[in-house]
Amino acid sequence: MDIYEESLEFHRRLGGKISVVSKAPINDRKDLSLMYTPGVARACEEIAKNVDQAYELTIKKNMVAVVTDGSAVLGLGNIGAHAAIPVMEGKAVLFKEYADLDAFPICIQTQDSREVINIVRNIAPVFGGVNLEDIAAPRCFEIEEQLQDIGIPVFHDDQHGTAIVLYAALLNAATLAGKSFKDLRVVINGSGAAGTAIAYMLLGAGYEATGCEPVKDVIACDTQGIISRTRSDIQSNPAKARLALITNKEQLSGALEDALRDADVFIGVSVGNRVTVDMVKSMAPKPLIFAMANPIPEIMPDLAKSAGAFIVGTGRSDFPNQVNNVLAFPGVFRGAIDARAPRITNAMKMAAARALAAATTDLSTEKVLPSALEKGVAFKVAAAVAEAWKVSPR
Repeated sequence: MDIYEESLEFHRRLGGKISVVSKAPINDRKDLSLMYTPGVARACEEIAKNVDQAYELTIKKNMVAVVTDGSAVLGLGNIGAHAAIPVMEGKAVLFKEYADLDAFPICIQTQDSREVINIVRNIAPVFGGVNLEDIAAPRCFEIEEQLQDIGIPVFHDDQHGTAIVLYAALLNAATLAGKSFKDLRVVINGSGAAGTAIAYMLLGAGYEATGCEPVKDVIACDTQGIISRTRSDIQSNPAKARLALITNKEQLSGALEDALRDADVFIGVSVGNRVTVDMVKSMAPKPLIFAMANPIPEIMPDLAKSAGAFIVGTGRSDFPNQVNNVLAFPGVFRGAIDARAPRITNAMKMAAARALAAATTDLSTEKVLPSALEKGVAFKVAAAVAEAWKVSPR
């Protein structure tokens, strides 16, 4: 039985991976009176007088909504709200295991961005934060942007969680390779949610106040090749048009193999088997490869190593240097909610990346990040995120 069949039987046996458990028992009439009627009325009255009391008297202070419309689930694509439930349940488990945050799946049966925005706005009173998950680009950009004023942190993990973990990995990988971060020439294959957020973070676009040092250049590629301002199809896609304004300083054109020539770093956030041995050989000395497509990387680690790759990371747990969002999102939300931050700023994201890089012990070419099983890392990230909210411009 392979892992997929074993997981199917696991899910069938459990009938769902999470449950709601009362924090106190009901053994007698007094317990019932405290938990529900008549005693609960007093808590309601206090919140009615001051809504901030919801943080003291309800689950709001520790509860995250994991929201999806099922339009871009893992590597499965647009499979809809029902089919997305197992992933969102899993995300809720990770919140609890890594940051002691309660979380609940909210799988919405619409892919109309305005409806999704309206639904999240109207369920916000119950939650201390909203994790947007598996929403297709470019709609994910609009949805996240339009929800930044609801008074609680809203964070699209596919964008920023991926960018935070990748940034941390690249900080450490560049150090090991003896490469200056500011001199790195980076190629990203995939210009959706993750690729766009990674490019912005690496180039410091919007991160100027964080004191970050941007890389030399990022060249982004999509299914049509290198993204540049001269491409005729770019203007019809506002997200890609904005990306084109900050990337590809030399306005190169061509395919992925053209972009990779003399590049220091490859980052793959698209589909598997896109990079060949010859492409890796064409890169600068000691190339850094982060082939994060799942389940099949853009190039398998052994092939990349045989072509001269100095460091290889993937999204998989069965290879070294797993770039896994679980290293970021639990700590980011723990820190933001503990600080009562109404949103997650770029300074908080940068603080998370630096804390994650610093939390890596026994740094080596096969360990540029902490293991995804190192649960204490989330609280180091949380402390850095909370501090960044207190001291950074808002």
